[in-house]
Amino acid sequence: MGFTLDDCATECDFRHMSTQACPIVGIPTCAMLVDDKPMYRVAGKYAASVVNGADCLPLLIPAIGEVGCFIELMARLDGLFLTGGASNVRPDFYDGEESRAGTLHDPERDATTLPLIRAAIEAGVPVFAVCRGIQELNVALGGTLHQNVHELPGKSEHRMNRSIPQDERYEVRHPITIRTGGMLEKMADGEMADGREVMVNSLHAQAIDQLADGLFVEAVSDDGVIEAVSVADSKAFALGVQWHPEHHTSLQWPLSKAMFEGFGVACRERMAARGSSDGASSIRAA
Repeated sequence: MGFTLDDCATECDFRHMSTQACPIVGIPTCAMLVDDKPMYRVAGKYAASVVNGADCLPLLIPAIGEVGCFIELMARLDGLFLTGGASNVRPDFYDGEESRAGTLHDPERDATTLPLIRAAIEAGVPVFAVCRGIQELNVALGGTLHQNVHELPGKSEHRMNRSIPQDERYEVRHPITIRTGGMLEKMADGEMADGREVMVNSLHAQAIDQLADGLFVEAVSDDGVIEAVSVADSKAFALGVQWHPEHHTSLQWPLSKAMFEGFGVACRERMAARGSSDGASSIRAA
């Protein structure tokens, strides 16, 4: 589903946004054909979560590949939000085995997000990545992926249950264990149950295999799948999670709220630093 004005009216509550300057968060789109017409699209829930959860202004970035101006783009962004998607990251980006016949890929998105991630981290732009986004984060920094993690010995079914209503797919499904010393430990303070566990949803087939150098494992599922990572020694907020905290159901969870609020704070800090360094004008909420 693409992001439309109806989505904005339904899901984006601009009334709660600060009347102060709004940080600008870039959201890379997916590339797809709709009625044989090329389209750049993103599900409305992702833009809505940037507004409602992070108190920032979303700006969609077309999946047109690396066009040589990402450094200039980073100079104008206060955050980068990497979304989920129906497609898999192409295995040739991480020297993986060829995908099975019928696997959906989005090479235009891969060619956009992977260099964008590296540019953002280098520039100190806050990065928040969910589902496909955490997979892109790992691949962009040199890691690899399992293409069908549920088929590995001892692993559970992590894919979306398409037999139940849409909203129910985003309800809690399995526990994760949050590791000590990371970003999530601070954000989940007071929510963790016995054994440092928090319940999350699960709607993915791919998952991290070999962890990229420079990433810190923030959380793992009860069957050992890496569920969250952060960029060690990052200049700014840089977090990826395998679940979906952005859906209006899961956005109400305390950990989801803490992650989006933390991302928003980092984006406002970036905006303040960017404005003081280059005198750039800011965008204010209506």
